[in-house]
Amino acid sequence: MAGPASSPQGAPAVVELIAVKRDYTVGHGVVHALRGVDLRIEAGEMVAVMGSSGSGKSTLMNTLGCLDRPSSGEYRLDGVCVQVLDDDARADLRNEKLGFVFQGFNLLARTTALENVALPMLYDRKGRFPDPMQAAREALEHVGLGDRVDHQPNELSGGQQQRVAIARALVTKPDLLLADEPTGNLDTHTTVEIMALFQALNDQGITLVIVTHEDEVAAYCKRAVVLRDGLIVEDRPLQPRRALADLPLVPEVPT
Repeated sequence: MAGPASSPQGAPAVVELIAVKRDYTVGHGVVHALRGVDLRIEAGEMVAVMGSSGSGKSTLMNTLGCLDRPSSGEYRLDGVCVQVLDDDARADLRNEKLGFVFQGFNLLARTTALENVALPMLYDRKGRFPDPMQAAREALEHVGLGDRVDHQPNELSGGQQQRVAIARALVTKPDLLLADEPTGNLDTHTTVEIMALFQALNDQGITLVIVTHEDEVAAYCKRAVVLRDGLIVEDRPLQPRRALADLPLVPEVPT
């Protein structure tokens, strides 16, 4: 089974799962959502996580996002052993290391794009963002929406709303961007635009994990991980299709 190359100079992988299991009690029975998953994702990868309903991909995403704890096994995020952290430390790690993009955009109505993007910085307890609004403005410019900062979600197209959501995920400068069915509510043309944006971000070094049930979306990634019944049954490299969308040039990630 093919896997990625080792991290340069012995650096820790962004994601490392070792024999991870997750069991849920449902009524009088137990559901084995993950049955012993080993997974390593290096910095700069763009990975599609695939599988049918009930395969375990949502549980895997919740585990990677520090939203759920393994029943057993080990999860390391950028070298940090996640399952030994208390709730506050996990929340801080999530805010510092992870960005999330969802199928339903999850934007606050009657709130501007700028305010939506600034929201994650309000939960930062380390003082990393002395000027959240300026950081939010730069993130929106980064995804090609510098001229939409004062627009509310109902004044934006679906693709623009998803770009706002991507800017919100990027604004804290995470090590890992997690996208859960990010094109599920978009038409074909807008899907290509969003995948072009993801590819541009990945070209700049951002690590992405994209959960999708669509082969067409997975084809834009560099690697496919397929789950079935809580196990990884396939892990293969891909030659990614380039999304040649009519997009403005995405500038470099602001430093």
